[in-house]
Amino acid sequence: MRLLMIAPGTRGDVAPMAGLGQKLALHGFDVSIAANPAYKDLAVSAGCRFRELPGDMGALVKPAAPGAKASPKDLRRYLRELRDYFELAATGTMAAAERGADIIMTNAVAPYAYDVAEAMGIPAIGAHLQPIEPSAAYSPMALGASRSFGPLGNKLLGQLFAASKAPYDLPAKRVRESLGLPARSRAASERLRRQHRSPILHGFSSVIVPRSADWHEGIVNCGYWWPPADPAWTPPQRLLDFIDEGPAPVFIGFGSTQALEPDFITDVARRTGRRTIVQGEPEIDEPGILGIGAVPHHWLFPQMAAVVHHAGAGTTAAGLRAGVPAVPVPVFTDQPFWAQRIHRLGAAAEPIAYKHLTAQRLASSITGVLANEDLADGARRIARQLAAETDSSIPVIRILEQLGARHRPS
Repeated sequence: MRLLMIAPGTRGDVAPMAGLGQKLALHGFDVSIAANPAYKDLAVSAGCRFRELPGDMGALVKPAAPGAKASPKDLRRYLRELRDYFELAATGTMAAAERGADIIMTNAVAPYAYDVAEAMGIPAIGAHLQPIEPSAAYSPMALGASRSFGPLGNKLLGQLFAASKAPYDLPAKRVRESLGLPARSRAASERLRRQHRSPILHGFSSVIVPRSADWHEGIVNCGYWWPPADPAWTPPQRLLDFIDEGPAPVFIGFGSTQALEPDFITDVARRTGRRTIVQGEPEIDEPGILGIGAVPHHWLFPQMAAVVHHAGAGTTAAGLRAGVPAVPVPVFTDQPFWAQRIHRLGAAAEPIAYKHLTAQRLASSITGVLANEDLADGARRIARQLAAETDSSIPVIRILEQLGARHRPS
């Protein structure tokens, strides 16, 4: 069975799909991953074929400085760039599908993949790293806020956002036109899939997000799809030496957003007085502070005393897996949701909204987390629960096989 995964976005969007693809390939699936060129090696090293989606989402997720407010002009430019990015991704999706697929699996920001599958007469499955179905249990991810508006308010807002304009609407419309499909809006297509209980697979654990009572039966929490481990990777000696030189350090990293300047992070580290490892700033090298490049979180995080991050889905999951308490600083989209979620679970400090971030506030939060044994216990408890879960690829395989049998030519 040829499975095509459509994964526009940053590394955090692609790595879980690569981890899942690696497991599916071991079970005999012929897996291709369509992503930006920067992630070709990630897909290939996982044993999957690579299909290019032109563009670079990483260049679009650089926020303003903490406390700075984007102007209406900045927001308009960002939305235009985002729409252009999805235009390229939609074109790449059609090209990838033309090279052959029996089933398409798509993430939450590639709804045009469903249109491509419709034109090909093959099934499509949602593969989401965050819960985006309108629900009474949480406010919509697109709102970029962690607060709840109550069951009724959450549900109504979720339905409102699902029906509102999105940067991938025009690309989806163009795909349908170019493939000769009947005119139908992206929002209408989503409503139709909801009515038909189309499968949506969640790459996160029910320990972190319990199954909502108002989800339809086609929505499945599979567990985390952990990124693939590179058996050839070895830690640099200077990193090993730094870790061995003293007490467990604090980790600070903001993933693809690279939200904070080196001087800001250095100031925070000095205020805490704790040894600190900074990811994404390899030029930092001073007593007690070490900057590093890309290092696998599954190797690094268990050796940290605390992790400071943007609460992206993948980084949040890695911290929980390692059993290390967090200081979340959410920037946008689904990050406030994850930040508040791990705080309520007793594994993280109260989130610091990026727009309210100061060096002193962050340093004080780090110091508080390091002194809070309850948070450390909470993080370890969740790590044990995640470790006890079954293989997260099993429900995926079951659904793929069911769909494959249903659509197999007689």
